[in-house]
Amino acid sequence: MTESLKTTPLHALHVELGAKMVPFAGYDMPVQYPAGVLAEHLHTRDAAGLFDVSHMGQAFLKGPDHAAVSAAIEALVPGDIRDLALGAIRYTLLLNEKGGILDDLMVTRTAKDGVLFLVVNAACKDADFAHIEKHLPAGVALQRLPERALIALQGPKAADVFARFAPEAATQAFMTGMDMNVAGIPCMVSRSGYTGEDGYEISVPEADAVALTKKLLAEAEVKPIGLGARDSLRLEAGLCLYGHDIDETTTPVEGALTWTIGKRRREEANFPGAKIILGQIANGAARKRVGLLPEGKAPAREGTEITDAKGRVIGVVTSGGYGPSLGGPIAMGYVEAGSARVDTAVELMVRGKGRPAKVASMPFVKKRFHKPAN
Repeated sequence: MTESLKTTPLHALHVELGAKMVPFAGYDMPVQYPAGVLAEHLHTRDAAGLFDVSHMGQAFLKGPDHAAVSAAIEALVPGDIRDLALGAIRYTLLLNEKGGILDDLMVTRTAKDGVLFLVVNAACKDADFAHIEKHLPAGVALQRLPERALIALQGPKAADVFARFAPEAATQAFMTGMDMNVAGIPCMVSRSGYTGEDGYEISVPEADAVALTKKLLAEAEVKPIGLGARDSLRLEAGLCLYGHDIDETTTPVEGALTWTIGKRRREEANFPGAKIILGQIANGAARKRVGLLPEGKAPAREGTEITDAKGRVIGVVTSGGYGPSLGGPIAMGYVEAGSARVDTAVELMVRGKGRPAKVASMPFVKKRFHKPAN
């Protein structure tokens, strides 16, 4: 089975480190290391975890100037890309004509005029890039970057560790990206994260990926982290996993992502699905993504039906598991708008029996993203 799977430049290192490898988005990826998911999760919350996310899609969108490339991508997403400052990152969404989400992605305005750096999800990258290319105007082109690896250093001690190899990263602001040398290697470094912790994503030439990863892992605070803990960390942070919590059938309003649509874009109403989405903003959507806190110890997994007190099905769980930082089960899912208020009592149908739960606010743990001094 693994013969047909793609591998990242760090694959041999994962095996050397004793990782349990599993198929994920067409790649053979580490789900955990010998310490186990729980230990990896807690280590990332306490110190610094290193993740291989090289399976994700990286590309440059290039044109004659920023006005041209921002207009090209704004035709496909609802985010404000035109007004991004140099080095700033915008989380946004590729939409279809019905307002459904084709993927979520990060867009960075690079220091070079007319160049945006895009990072999309692994399972969607081929479809995403084809979709973008199909709709580009003359003079704007997409340059895929398969020759680059991507690693993420996350956790409260990530900044201290990373500054040893890239001193200028210590003052880098949250949701910004910049070119810098990391241990003498030219990299593109962003400061965002998928864990609810401070951290960096380092886009590095694949030829240098193993050497840089080994240098970071040699630091006392750093341990390798697999997909298992990556999933529990992002769930605690209330962040969506594409294909589970958001997909082509969900709109930004339903997905509790209305904040991604800025004032100018709402006024111009010139993004895909704008009529439907703006109608939901004005009048409300029939359903909404919410956090869920089940009673007891057993987690409620994806696909679990959510009912009201009378047993009527009002929604479904889209992500669920054990929250190590909370010491109990957590979940997120979609419920009818009338049941979306925090603390609303619901039941989760686990193995045919109703299990008490309540709607909860997200994130489940306090985010500790870096905030630069004013």
